[in-house]
Amino acid sequence: MKFLFSFVLFCAFASLTIPVGNTAPEAEWPQWRGPLRNGLSSETGLLKQWPEKGPAVNWSIASLGEGYGSVAIRGDRIYVQGTSGAGSEAKSTVFCLNRADGKTIWSVAFGPRVEQDKGNGPRGTPTLDGDRMYVLTENGDLACLREKDGSRVWGKNILKEFGASNPRWLISESPLVDGNRLIVSPGGSGAGIVALDKMTGAEIWRTKELSDQAGYASCIIAEVGGVRSYINFTSTAAVGVRASDGKLMWRYANVANRVANCTTPIFADNKVFFSSAYGTGGALLNLTAQNGEVKAEEAYFTKEMMNHHGGMVLVNGYLYGFSNAILTCIEFNTGKVMWKDRSVGKGSIGYADGMLYLLGEKQMVGLAEANPNAYVEKGRFPINDRGWDSWAHPVIVGGKLYIRNQNELTCYDVKAK
Repeated sequence: MKFLFSFVLFCAFASLTIPVGNTAPEAEWPQWRGPLRNGLSSETGLLKQWPEKGPAVNWSIASLGEGYGSVAIRGDRIYVQGTSGAGSEAKSTVFCLNRADGKTIWSVAFGPRVEQDKGNGPRGTPTLDGDRMYVLTENGDLACLREKDGSRVWGKNILKEFGASNPRWLISESPLVDGNRLIVSPGGSGAGIVALDKMTGAEIWRTKELSDQAGYASCIIAEVGGVRSYINFTSTAAVGVRASDGKLMWRYANVANRVANCTTPIFADNKVFFSSAYGTGGALLNLTAQNGEVKAEEAYFTKEMMNHHGGMVLVNGYLYGFSNAILTCIEFNTGKVMWKDRSVGKGSIGYADGMLYLLGEKQMVGLAEANPNAYVEKGRFPINDRGWDSWAHPVIVGGKLYIRNQNELTCYDVKAK
């Protein structure tokens, strides 16, 4: 049975409005799916049509070992998870790269590399916060490292500490930082989601009412009526917990399948959209605050968005994502289908400057307009087949497009001349 996962996650207040652009080389992408964890880049001034063979390659490396995680970027550095070593000595590793040429500045191995029949190694993306970074491996090893040199501040294994088991396709979460809290989803009994002190790793709270095993998604933040909450997709349900104390406020199971719930939820205007594959579909939930808690109520359910692992983006009221292998555009508030197209085949998605950046899992990269009226493609090109499906999400920042494909990371120049 074909699977995937979404590593997911993270940060702050996603909305229908795309942030103001910044095309400076210092533009940042500090975590999974970008600054607001919604897959939207604030870049402007980018190419609207690619050359026949694709945009120019700025640099390319092939030294990351194995893994599916995407990149985090700040200043002159790039951070990405992979593997190092071979055989029984192979380790899950985080790499710090020079943004100008991709050369390794430092690397830190911390924990075993885990093998899996859908691909070995880590699935997550590092989270940058001040002078620290947070990394979660496929085996549950969570570490706080100093960004400058990778030295360890603290670490622990969240599966062991919270009595959880590794899901079939391995932990795929990217940690979420919110204020002084670091949020992860171990999936243990009475510890579905936990908050740790980001400076020390000490437990702040755990969601005692939630014992779901972890899915393959990452938490996002949602502020509704003055109530701050964390939303995630577990192995069996969409859930919302209160940020202040971890209280489980709502749970919605209809959108979950029993195989792999991977996709990072999309939050905007007091609504959240979840989607999963394996014949399930998508649901929009209305969120309302009552007496210091948030309640969720189904607005609609649709079979027209069965997103497996590649994520979705919300642009000007329209949701774009792959429904299984078909790129689909639906109206966010109603679920009305605007169009469908085979595009580059099943894959992952990002957005920047009016365009959709598409990475097909069979090694095809595409560019299309974020146009609710029709699918309008503006270029495509193939990348190397490294023996596994290409599942990492594309990143667009600083006038560059970053495509991670197992051991390879390639930086393309997509700035309009």
